[in-house]
Amino acid sequence: MNGKVLIVTGALGALGRVVTATALARGARVAGLDHASSQAKPTPNRIELRGVDLTDPAQAQKAVDAVAAHFGSLDALVNIAGGFAFEPVAEGDGKTWQRMYAMNVLTALNASRAALGHISKSSTGHIVNVGALGALQAGAGMGPYAASKSGVHRLTEALAAEWKGKVTVNAVLPSIIDTKVNRASMPNADFSKWVKPEELAEVILFLASDAASAVTGALIAVPGRV
Repeated sequence: MNGKVLIVTGALGALGRVVTATALARGARVAGLDHASSQAKPTPNRIELRGVDLTDPAQAQKAVDAVAAHFGSLDALVNIAGGFAFEPVAEGDGKTWQRMYAMNVLTALNASRAALGHISKSSTGHIVNVGALGALQAGAGMGPYAASKSGVHRLTEALAAEWKGKVTVNAVLPSIIDTKVNRASMPNADFSKWVKPEELAEVILFLASDAASAVTGALIAVPGRV
């Protein structure tokens, strides 16, 4: 990753912070995009663009162009921005489905479309999306979330086919990620079986590296110890 330029969306979340820190430790230059509006001091290898609504194509394009201009290039995009909702289908609200689609599919779509022109100029360009193992077969209450993450999977496959030979596009499919929020919502669960952010970051950064140049269109399960 030494010298590579990465964009990480959802950079202030639990997984985004770990991916960013790991990439920086390996010599990458990282731009973090997030919807949060607070400010962060830039460093030579890291900038953060906050208050960016990636559901808006124009905002996504402006942010990505600013990153490419700042660093002079762009090698990889890691789409982590997203959200979760648990809601039964029959008793649920259609707005939840729209919100999950916007947060999970549109953010990845808009960031990817904004970045492709820049990434395709790299000798080894990569896009890595975060799907979900639970989207392969939705359980009760998982309809809106699973449907949106399934959309991320199909987006990954379509982009990989369309940009084959120019940009690799892959997705990781984690089970439950071991975060403070997930622990609080499921206090009786066996946390030792969950996927640690550090473990998932390793897979993500492999797919964003030159070592994964022959891998594209893959949906890689990261189930932890379940």
